[in-house]
Amino acid sequence: MMYRNWLKRAFDLCVSVLLIMLVFPLVAISAILIMASSPGNPLFMQRRVGRNGKVFEIYKLRTMTVNKEREFGQTRADDPEVLFIGKFLRRLKIDELPQIINVFLGHMSLVGPRPCLEVTHDGMPEWARERFNVRPGLTGLAQINGNIELTWEQRWRYDVEYVRSVSLFQDMRILAKTALVVLLGEGRFRREI
Repeated sequence: MMYRNWLKRAFDLCVSVLLIMLVFPLVAISAILIMASSPGNPLFMQRRVGRNGKVFEIYKLRTMTVNKEREFGQTRADDPEVLFIGKFLRRLKIDELPQIINVFLGHMSLVGPRPCLEVTHDGMPEWARERFNVRPGLTGLAQINGNIELTWEQRWRYDVEYVRSVSLFQDMRILAKTALVVLLGEGRFRREI
């Protein structure tokens, strides 16, 4: 309980400061490549639902063409609006790196359920809302067990499982396996709950 209530946030804060310094050059280079590929801001901000249902702005690198008419929803790599460089950024999760700022600010954690869109939150069954008892994360149980290959219900079950068993050991295991998922791809790690 001590880890969940105090040490997890301290860990997130220390690691996010270090990561901001380490990944800044990669994010800057990626932003330049995005601007060279497509006009518009290389950063993308979107409202997401976090801990206790609080809404915040999530930061990402833009991987798609600018289209204000586009409907929000799950995007796949083969979507025609995804930029060529965007496919690479998505595959290696580089587009998610600006969320380290969200971790630093306390909107997110390094590990936890992924923050969802408000429309997803509104349509979520009551049992799945337990996932909002912790800060959302850059990665989580669903992300290391198939992520986009899973149904929403399967992802939510992983999220609830995580919330019920938060620990330093589990967070370290998820972070280590996330590195493998990034290197080898999500499909290799699909495990249904």
